[in-house]
Amino acid sequence: MHGRRNFLLFVILAATAPAPAVGQIVAPERSGSGTQRAASVPDFSGIWAHPSFPGFEPLASGPTSLRNRSRQYVCGAVNGVVGGPCPQGRGNFNQLVGDYTSPILKPQAAETVRKLGEISLRGATYPLPTTHCWPEPVPYIFNGVAIQMLQQPDKITFLYPNDHQVRRVRMNAAHPAHVMPSWYGDSVGHYEGDTLVIDTVGVKIGPFAVIDMFGTPYTEALHVVERYRLIDYEDAKEGLERDANENLFLPGGADAGSKADPNYRGKHLQLYFTVEDDGVFTMPWSATVTYRRGIEEWREVVCAENTHELTIGGTAATVPRADKPDF
Repeated sequence: MHGRRNFLLFVILAATAPAPAVGQIVAPERSGSGTQRAASVPDFSGIWAHPSFPGFEPLASGPTSLRNRSRQYVCGAVNGVVGGPCPQGRGNFNQLVGDYTSPILKPQAAETVRKLGEISLRGATYPLPTTHCWPEPVPYIFNGVAIQMLQQPDKITFLYPNDHQVRRVRMNAAHPAHVMPSWYGDSVGHYEGDTLVIDTVGVKIGPFAVIDMFGTPYTEALHVVERYRLIDYEDAKEGLERDANENLFLPGGADAGSKADPNYRGKHLQLYFTVEDDGVFTMPWSATVTYRRGIEEWREVVCAENTHELTIGGTAATVPRADKPDF
């Protein structure tokens, strides 16, 4: 328990068809010109919470995001989902050991993930954007515990609570012939029926250039496609169960975002994203993030100087402070 609090504290501070059956999640085919009447545009307004650590929901089958090789077994209800007397081992949030044997990884990337996993097994941490107050690129930023979309006809603005991060998506536009690399990349979007589709390229390479909390690297070839849609609770349960089997649910919102009600049964927001990078991966792969409605506004969180008390699992953890102030 002590190791979990320390690791989490360190990290936190520093489509138009109904959802398919389990294992059959597929991205909808693109149709039309990408423009759509305003009256039929889906309304994604409000705060959506996904307080799960480390975040992605690996698909039940097919090429998907890395799972944690380090597992732990818990009994009873998990992440608000009852999985029987003892569900299959969930990813161990104390040890982030990405599955370096996954067929999606090229050898050099697999070796990188393996070495970082060894660091985590020793009880140490390795550099990540969140631990170094660094901009979080897509899809890494999807590990965040909440999002808010500001929809306008010509653009969509994404707000993320951790360190006030902002992404901007130009609607019904094309990527320029020569993309200037940036921390969040060049993102263009359009609606396909009830689905918002976003295409991102040109993500800048930096000293902490990783796409997940297992430290999987990326190159200039990174290409991410996001698909957002509202789904009923019955359709969302499959994603929530995959979340429960892989991630730790943080009912308090981890001090970095809006709390989520595990008993929420209204419309859910599901993100289905696909990642391509010929420099790192042998094939495209996909995963989901299934959001509940947030039940409160998120706090101000400044990565380098957050002074809020952090509560994890009902236990208060004291924020580390220097012996003397800097000024």
